[in-house]
Amino acid sequence: MAALAVALTAALAAMLLSASGASAGGPTSVLVVSPESGQSSSLYFSDKKYGPLESLLGKPDQGRREEPPGLGIGVGRQLNVTWLLHDVLPWRVDRVYPDSPGTKDVWIHTATHVPDSYNGYWHKARKPAELRALLKDLGVMGERSQKGGSPIFPAPWQTPDRSKEALGGAPAPSSRDVGQSAAERASAARSDDGVDWWWAIPGLAAGGALALGLRPLAGGLSRRRGSGGTPPDPEPRQQLIDN
Repeated sequence: MAALAVALTAALAAMLLSASGASAGGPTSVLVVSPESGQSSSLYFSDKKYGPLESLLGKPDQGRREEPPGLGIGVGRQLNVTWLLHDVLPWRVDRVYPDSPGTKDVWIHTATHVPDSYNGYWHKARKPAELRALLKDLGVMGERSQKGGSPIFPAPWQTPDRSKEALGGAPAPSSRDVGQSAAERASAARSDDGVDWWWAIPGLAAGGALALGLRPLAGGLSRRRGSGGTPPDPEPRQQLIDN
């Protein structure tokens, strides 16, 4: 019994240690698209370029609401960077302007309440040269192509009493959405999407194996002790017949 318990414990530990952390916490990926050139690139969270891209684009929910001066529709290239939870749920969209005329700055518009709202903040990249180099390395800095399309410029900040956002026709945010941070949205997605239910499987398997392993031992013990819990008589019983 002790050997069986040790073997089952070791097998369960091996399964838990070999499980991917991404499966428990939710894999994350990012899609980078250049509408005008028709180019795109994607990164998984384990890619060595994923972290630098996230860092160079800066922290969300910081900056200004107003559109920067000299930047507008049709001025410079626009790249769309969409961050996905579990590879399917968009939670952040960065619209990047790496080559606006008359400036070396890289302006970024970041929205973190998508798809409910595309309200976002404008801010400058702290390391514009490094960000441009990374985007070029990802293959999304090509020239305009006839196969490409027109990017959608961020709409002015909208309040709940206005109709709809400019991108995707999503409604303006409610008061609950406005106060909800990106971290809360990520946490809610991890807790509600049912990803962690499979952690019960190793326990059920281990319990079933333990029950099957102990069944023969229990049967032998029962035969040795008898059905009433007392040792059986060593000889058959005799019946006295009265003549």
